[in-house]
Amino acid sequence: MPHLLKTEPEAYSFADLERDKETIWDGVTNPAAVKHLREMKPGEKLVIYHTGDERRAVGTATVLNVDAKDPKTPLVRIKSGRAVKTPKTLAEIKDHKLFADSPLVKQGRLSVVPLTEQQYEWLVKD
Repeated sequence: MPHLLKTEPEAYSFADLERDKETIWDGVTNPAAVKHLREMKPGEKLVIYHTGDERRAVGTATVLNVDAKDPKTPLVRIKSGRAVKTPKTLAEIKDHKLFADSPLVKQGRLSVVPLTEQQYEWLVKD
């Protein structure tokens, strides 16, 4: 199942991930978001979403591995994908029927959001 990962671009942006090539996705404390991290599988597709003033899906990534030995702080290593040529804004996402019941719209503070395959494809299409 694809997921969307939210990040403050001032703290760690998609450009930082592109530069680093890989990173451990951490700093997640919300129990629901931590649960989504624990459930991730290697090879899973990800969308990187910038919060703050940007509020838009900006790039893709892939899960490399998940170390969930500590259930409160799973370590998810991700690999950079590609930038989205036409980033989808939060306003566009809210207006699209695909996201009517999505936690991305319903639980705005959730930092790790499960996506359907259709939602993922819509977010990353150019």
